[in-house]
Amino acid sequence: MTWQGLNADVENWNVTTPVAKSDKGVVAAQHRFAAQAGAAMLDKGGNAIDAIVATAYALNAVEPWMCGIGGSGFMVVWLAKEKRAVALDFQGTLPMDIDLADYPPDPDLPPTPMGFPTVVDNANVEGYKSITVPGAVAGLNHALEKFGTLSLPTTLDPAIRLAEQGVALDWFSMLQISLCSRVLARDPVSSDIYLPAGHPAIAEHVLNIPKLADTLKEIAVTGTEGFYRGALAKRIVSDLQAGGSRISLADLASYEVQEFEPMEAQHRGHTLYTCGDTSGGLRQREMLAHTMENMPTPPTDPTPDTWVAYGEALDACWKAHKIRNGVITEQGACTSSMSSVDADGNMVALTYTLLNRFGSGVTLPSTGMLMNDSVSYFDPRPGYPTTMEGGKRINSSNMCPTVAVKDGEAVFSVGASGGNLIMPAVTQVAALMMDFGMDIEQAVHHPRIDASFSGIVRADPRLGVDVLNALSKKWKLEVSQLLVYPKLYACVSGVSRDPKSGICAGVNDPSQPIGGAAGSAPFKLPYIGDDKTIVRA
Repeated sequence: MTWQGLNADVENWNVTTPVAKSDKGVVAAQHRFAAQAGAAMLDKGGNAIDAIVATAYALNAVEPWMCGIGGSGFMVVWLAKEKRAVALDFQGTLPMDIDLADYPPDPDLPPTPMGFPTVVDNANVEGYKSITVPGAVAGLNHALEKFGTLSLPTTLDPAIRLAEQGVALDWFSMLQISLCSRVLARDPVSSDIYLPAGHPAIAEHVLNIPKLADTLKEIAVTGTEGFYRGALAKRIVSDLQAGGSRISLADLASYEVQEFEPMEAQHRGHTLYTCGDTSGGLRQREMLAHTMENMPTPPTDPTPDTWVAYGEALDACWKAHKIRNGVITEQGACTSSMSSVDADGNMVALTYTLLNRFGSGVTLPSTGMLMNDSVSYFDPRPGYPTTMEGGKRINSSNMCPTVAVKDGEAVFSVGASGGNLIMPAVTQVAALMMDFGMDIEQAVHHPRIDASFSGIVRADPRLGVDVLNALSKKWKLEVSQLLVYPKLYACVSGVSRDPKSGICAGVNDPSQPIGGAAGSAPFKLPYIGDDKTIVRA
């Protein structure tokens, strides 16, 4: 079979997303308002760590369905002055009193997105029993305290202002809510917020999340101590236990961030830093090594053989991962990824998540926190390495925040959301920059493939007929256009810095209509008037 006449099966539009450039630093994120919140920290004289923390907190108010203080994740930081990288694991943990009896498998339900049995009432995927101890506040505050320069109240200010104003709903927000209406309807608080009158909140209205702004204000004052051991912790646990969770005050109080030396991968003079075995980092290192073996000297521009080499490398690293892991990893999960860089060359890649879109579907009534459903990372059956066990930490993820360094200078950082799609997308964007000298804008916009040792390779038709024909000779080929939904190639955010000129650039994936990047500038609340009507820019 040859791939001709593709236009018959392709939508008649194509989009790009603008790149932001500045010599004072840039932030890229899956929501442009959050990127602007982070960039405002650069304008205040803060560094890339201040910027990423402000961005991550702001996402609670503008992209709550993907991540937030009820979630967990990974971060990689490049400290320019010290010329060293640091990784943070702030993944969630199971409550010490977790009981397998609460999760009886239901043979009539399909497996979870992680490949484990789904249990009665979807309790490991939806509702209070699906929630792990959230690590996000501990992780973000740890980074700020150790490596940032601004205060916690300063970095939280844009998030608080956005939460007080409310979310200006657009069609993309409506899509996210509609996709999860069934799960949101199970929780009375989430239903009141996102499904007023029993229907998804509609565009061109303002959506308010009660108590969220107050919770962010309390975090700004009491910090990590208040969230995990103070009055806020008591309200969180009271809500959780009232809903059936076994998370206790002791579980919150004992939570710890893991700081460690990141995993390194070498590729064409670059050193790539990731969070290692428990992230997508090991697969990334294996893919790049396989690519070097099959393509020791890249051509001037990508050729059909390039994409075959990338496909073989993806298959090889996924095969090794599946042998090591023994289970299917998450498919189509929802996450948020962001990157930042400052004028001094500090650089950060951060990915954090509620796991599935809207996580557990639970909004805690006393705090406005939307909670994760990360219990589904664990097997409800006894006797497996991944079996649920009290205090066990999430130890396998596709998240792959990456910082690349060359000649002692950070040159780009990149991450993505999208479950199984994350590592292939992140590594291809990185490879296109290192193998072919593309800049961050070119690499993020370049069409990609996806492969995970399934016998199938998915390919963007923009790669062209010659590439598709070459791929189809080796794999069953799924030709799929880059779309807003479903996202078939992950959603990438990245920044770069030219060490010679000092020019920083940032860009978000064109499949994310609310995403964007921002250079250093004061923060301004967007698009909503004092009377809570939508104001056109």
